[in-house]
Order: sequence, then C-alpha cells, then structure tokens
Amino acid sequence: MSGVDRTLARAALATAIVLSLALPWLLDTLGSSFYISFAGRVLVYAIAATSLNLVLGYGGMVSFGHAAFVGLGAYVTGVMISEGALNGAAHLLATLLITGAAAALIGAISLRTRGVYFIMITLAFAQMLFYLANSIKGYGGDEGLNIRARSAIAFGLQLKDPTTFYYVALAVLAACLYALSRFVPSRLGRAVLAIRDDEQRAEALGFATFKLRWLVFVVAGMVAGVAGALSVNQQGYVSPNVLHWTQSGTLMVMVILGGVATPWGGVLGAAALLLLQEVLSAYTPHWEFWTGWVLLAVVLFARQGLAGLIRHGFKRQ
Repeated sequence: MSGVDRTLARAALATAIVLSLALPWLLDTLGSSFYISFAGRVLVYAIAATSLNLVLGYGGMVSFGHAAFVGLGAYVTGVMISEGALNGAAHLLATLLITGAAAALIGAISLRTRGVYFIMITLAFAQMLFYLANSIKGYGGDEGLNIRARSAIAFGLQLKDPTTFYYVALAVLAACLYALSRFVPSRLGRAVLAIRDDEQRAEALGFATFKLRWLVFVVAGMVAGVAGALSVNQQGYVSPNVLHWTQSGTLMVMVILGGVATPWGGVLGAAALLLLQEVLSAYTPHWEFWTGWVLLAVVLFARQGLAGLIRHGFKRQ
C-alpha cells in the first residue's frame, strides 16, 4: 500500500470513528431517535458477521451452523436473567465458557471432514440445538423466552436504554476489529492463511493444521456467543429461530456482501443488508426479491464485496 493509500485509509477510518461516536447524537438531533435501536441491531449483526468472517474468510471453513453459537449465547444470558442472576460479568463469562465448549466439541468433530461434508455436519449440529431449544418448555419452547431485566454492567449503565446499548455494542465491535487487525499480520494469522490457501503444503511445512483451524473455530464461536448475549439484552427476547440454519445463511450473505477475508467485511455487509431491507420494506412487501438482485450484482461485479469497491475507489484517487 502506497503512502497516499495509507493516508486515505487512515482518513476514512478516522471519519468512520467520528461518525460512529456521534451517530446517536445526530439521530436524536434530527428527531430520528428510533433509528438508534436499529443502529444497535446493525452492530450486533456486525459482530456476529465478523466472527463468521474469521471462520469463512481467514480460516477457509464454510460453516452453515454459525448461528448456533449466536443463539446459544443468547439463551445462556436469557436463562440466567430469567433465573434472577443479573450480573453482566457473570453473563459474559458463562457465555464465553459455554459457547467456547460447544464450539470446541463441534469443531473437534466437524474439522475431521472437508468440503460439503463439513458444511452438512455444522448445519446438523445447529439444527440439533434448534430442536433442543424448541423442546425446552420451561424456557419458552417454540414461543421463545421473554426477559424483564437486562444484564447489570459497570457504573449502573442500563442496556435497556438504546443509546447506552449502542455504545456498549460499539465498544465490543471495536475490540473485535482491533483484535482481528492484530491477528491477520501475526505469525499465527499468517499460518492460518497459509493453511487456508494450501493445507497440504502447510502441513508438509510442519504447521499443526488441525489445531490451528480448531482454534479459529472456537474463538469465532465465542465471539458469536457474545453477539447473542448482546442481542437478547437489546430485544428482551430470544427465540429458537435465532439458532436456525437460515440465520447462518444470513450471516454468510453479510460476509460475502461486505467482503470475504477483509477486516471490515462483516461490518459493511451487516450495515448494507439491514439498511437495504429497512429501506425496501418501506416501499414494497416483496423487498426480498429486490434484495436478491442487489446481491446478484455484487457477486457478479464486485467479487471482493463492498470492501473491495471502496479499496479500488481509493486507488483510483
């Protein structure tokens, strides 16, 4: 990257940070405070999509069961709140431990397969958890689980407040993006990319391919669980549908739309897809049809997604 490109990238990043921090104030000033909740929803999906990008883009693993970890994180926090345990730190710890353990088990089994078999086995695990959530009537069953309280966090902040929730979710997303930016150029990150590009060659060079892929899978599952914990705090509700494989498909569409194996791919894809749905649904009940055309255009004409378009735009300047 040339010096001019670096300058433009830093300017774009600084602008994005300023706009992100000022967004609730701007929306409130414009009399559109309703959209603060929508922005918080975008951030939650951006965290989940970024975690899938780690698996799909950097790890080269096409998982159709990633939403299982989002749903599992949501249920862990939701069940703890419904049982009267309101400590946010305890929710976070339990979410990380349980989703991490689930991802470790699922990954240890799934990563022994390749290609379409890996896709099908991750989908199968997600559906198993989906039907399990449906069958537990004590926590809502197929009707879902409603919670009246929210996770108690530091300084008495209330996650029920849309603005507070927005900034908490923004801080979590910023931490994820920073960790990803440090991971990619690291020795571990370069090893994972080498395995993605040519696993047999990487194994011949002495890389522990299974362990590294498993580690990426587990970390991504834990981050997805945090996204789920945030989701139930925002909505005050969690349904078994969040575990369904179609939700994994939605996350995959976000990653492809934003840009596979790009740090900002999950964020751009989540924002673009949710904004597209929000705008089109206001004009037509057939918004899915038009959304499909947009996705088709991106796949055909922007192979690197929105992140690639933005990168090429900088290079032309």
